[in-house]
Amino acid sequence: MQKFYQSGIKGDSNLRIQWTNQHGCGNDDPNDPMKLNCNLVLQFKCQDDTSNRAPKDSYTLRNGQLINSQDYTNQPKNENTAALLKRRNSNVHADRGLHETWEWYNACYNRERNKGLFTADQNLQKNNLGVDAAVATRQNPNKQRSGYECPEERDYYPYWHPTPWTDVAVLAHNSSICSYYKENSFNRRPYGECVEREGARRKSYSIANNPVACTEMEGEWVEYHSVLELATKYTTKRQCEGANRKQLTDRGIVYKWGKPYDVGKIVAHQSIEDACFVQPPPVDCKVAEWSRPNNLGDGLDGKPLHYTWKLPHFPSLKQKRCVFRLRYNISTDDYAPWSTDHSQNQVKQNNVVVKKSPVEQNPLVDIGANQALRLAINTAQFGRTFQDRSHVFFISPRPAEVADERKLINLNVRGKRGNIVQTYPAVEYDFVPKEMSIKDTDLVHIQWTGSNTHNNKAPGGDGQTGDAGEGTGGTDRHNLLELLDASQNFPRPIETASLYKSMNVVYNSINDKKYDTKNVAIQLASSGYYRCAKNADCGKYSIETKAALNPTIDGASPSYAGLITSFKKGTYHYVCTRNNNFTNRSQKGKLVVR
Repeated sequence: MQKFYQSGIKGDSNLRIQWTNQHGCGNDDPNDPMKLNCNLVLQFKCQDDTSNRAPKDSYTLRNGQLINSQDYTNQPKNENTAALLKRRNSNVHADRGLHETWEWYNACYNRERNKGLFTADQNLQKNNLGVDAAVATRQNPNKQRSGYECPEERDYYPYWHPTPWTDVAVLAHNSSICSYYKENSFNRRPYGECVEREGARRKSYSIANNPVACTEMEGEWVEYHSVLELATKYTTKRQCEGANRKQLTDRGIVYKWGKPYDVGKIVAHQSIEDACFVQPPPVDCKVAEWSRPNNLGDGLDGKPLHYTWKLPHFPSLKQKRCVFRLRYNISTDDYAPWSTDHSQNQVKQNNVVVKKSPVEQNPLVDIGANQALRLAINTAQFGRTFQDRSHVFFISPRPAEVADERKLINLNVRGKRGNIVQTYPAVEYDFVPKEMSIKDTDLVHIQWTGSNTHNNKAPGGDGQTGDAGEGTGGTDRHNLLELLDASQNFPRPIETASLYKSMNVVYNSINDKKYDTKNVAIQLASSGYYRCAKNADCGKYSIETKAALNPTIDGASPSYAGLITSFKKGTYHYVCTRNNNFTNRSQKGKLVVR
């Protein structure tokens, strides 16, 4: 799994997030209005790392060895905690990906949905217990399940209950909405849920979705706070609040006393008491970049849509296991999405429509020529949320060689193996950021990750089958060599290149403390397969000793943990020799150091 290093108390660690969104977005300027409303919500979720990469539990974030989703068996009536745990243990698999807990979905399956929402003319199904539950929404009326995510929480933001996700940013279609998002982000505002008990044990779910219904269920309505991490070394409110220093609070690092939304305790059916925790920074909100509707392409300036995420600082300095998700919501001005609610839903009596929704499924329109025409409208998709997620990755404390105050910029690789139609709706390989402008005091963490098991066989997902590319089929490989300029495709020889000579390496993942210019160049060119040229310098890892690497670097690892370095002032160009296909795709980068 890929490892990024956290921000310091003083210095940022920046990671660029890129995406494409199908239906367009941008600033809805009154002088240049757009017939759509949109937002993009960027969030992450982290937990303390463990030595077990894939335990058979419902809590630990993990990538799947299989592509199958986790299982879920519908809850029977009158189930006690012992039976619930047995059902959970039979559903959860160690070899399948897991982002949310089984308990999170089970709570969603039981909890009554928000009936104040606009559902148009959609018929939302009840769960098997006869409850209008949060697993059914206007966009998901048939209760389809994706992993253990909660459909209601996925489709709406900000959510009105506690959520395990931490907000990073909201990119809105209008800046006037930002105050609403900032005030109602779970990062800063507590939200409540109903807590019921079975004896002394906390139940992990309740049907009630509001305080009144919770009281009727003999439960307790509890408000929880979003948590960056627990601060267990502070055991009293006074100790906790006393830990706040100006240096920390100026960076958005705030210790708070209250009830943390502790997912681990919910999974363990344990009570959540007041405790000290680190509050997440306020959500960032800004106007979304413009993008063209119905075009999975770049922004107005011809560059990929992106957001630079300042990685969090975890005061515990523990390594975290994390996942990132990006949601994109689109609705048009065919109805007023902010003011349309349940009062405008379609109403039927004896299967006859007595009140119409402002939008209807595939309506017939009379154009005045005694001829009805049908409009292609799916009311489940008027106001629609799309989503993408990362694989699991690490956020780790900075190495001792990387000072707290240094700015750290991550240079990575995006995309997957294949040509443009095979990778669709994703993209082909490229460096991220493709162009960088930095100071000579900034540090750059060069690394990439990949796979040996890329599978794009039939049916090929949304694109065509196949994985056009160099080297062994199904494999990812990358390297980095200097070019004379961006118009060139042949790398400069190591002996005459200026890129490597300009580097001041402060940390190397292969524990090479010599940082010899030629050896660093060899490592980048071979993706870490070789560590040096001479046997005397690195023994069995040298070019003199190790088996020859084939020209398409198949023998190298698909992932390279890389190195951290600064650069002297200048302009540098670089290329990946394996994936820079001269005919139809380019993997090149540019670095300007000032």
